[in-house]
Amino acid sequence: MIDYDKFNRSLKHLELQFANYSSSRERDLPELDREALAESVVHRFETCYDCLWKILKRYLMEELGIPDVPNSPKPIFRLGFENKLFPSVERWLGYAQARVDTSHDYSGEKAEECLKLMGDFIDDAIDLYQTMTGARWA
Repeated sequence: MIDYDKFNRSLKHLELQFANYSSSRERDLPELDREALAESVVHRFETCYDCLWKILKRYLMEELGIPDVPNSPKPIFRLGFENKLFPSVERWLGYAQARVDTSHDYSGEKAEECLKLMGDFIDDAIDLYQTMTGARWA
């Protein structure tokens, strides 16, 4: 049986912090505080993304019975698409690239690009969570 708790918690934390970051643009916050919120969202994205692809790998192996699932995100997302777990592999490959970019970007430009994907990533991750678990997102 697959334990989805860590993925669930990481996705909820990302969802809450992204909402906090999004509403911060309407508040009069110092620039340093806005940067800290943005960095927190990116960090939570990285954590959630890493939990997601690893749990997807287990789902493909244990629930769908696929042998020899690769141990890297992009091939796992392709397998997820082939098994109709989500409608577009291109979006997931874009999230994979965003994850790579945020770990090697020291200028902040890639983090800004990553933040632009967050709403879609959260929605897609929730859809995938619901598909894998059969539970409604709360």
